[in-house]
Amino acid sequence: MKTFLDYYNNQVRLSFEYEPFSTQAKHVWVICQYKGRWVLTNHPRRGYEFPGGKVEKGELPEAAAIREVWEETGGRIENLHYLGQYEVSGRADVVIKNIYAANLSQLIEKRDYMETKGPAIYDLLPENIREDSSFSFIMKDEVLKESLTYIKNHLMST
Repeated sequence: MKTFLDYYNNQVRLSFEYEPFSTQAKHVWVICQYKGRWVLTNHPRRGYEFPGGKVEKGELPEAAAIREVWEETGGRIENLHYLGQYEVSGRADVVIKNIYAANLSQLIEKRDYMETKGPAIYDLLPENIREDSSFSFIMKDEVLKESLTYIKNHLMST
């Protein structure tokens, strides 16, 4: 487990174990790729980020991950992999998110991307995301860096 401060100086605990903080996470975050390219969404207030959101009542986190990717990017998930969980202890509450990696089989243009402006495709993620104001705060802490390392070491074939 790793502990660090996020972009807003909230304490974050990150683990790549199975459900270390909650068996009923209320949020999901999905690191997506389509044909070897990164698929983010453009949130109108926060900026570019990987898709994610709240788990609806009666919904499993995996189903929420699939739904959020579709709603925010038009992506159809081919393979969904649970990576881990992170817990953010904010001033008002504690948020626990399941982290997933997904390969998309399709990226379909839609008229409505719910609360986002739709997909943003990147061949490479910028090295300076933390300093780039066009990216969401969600992309600016160690969760992304550690998750990408985990994907590289555990999910990518050599």
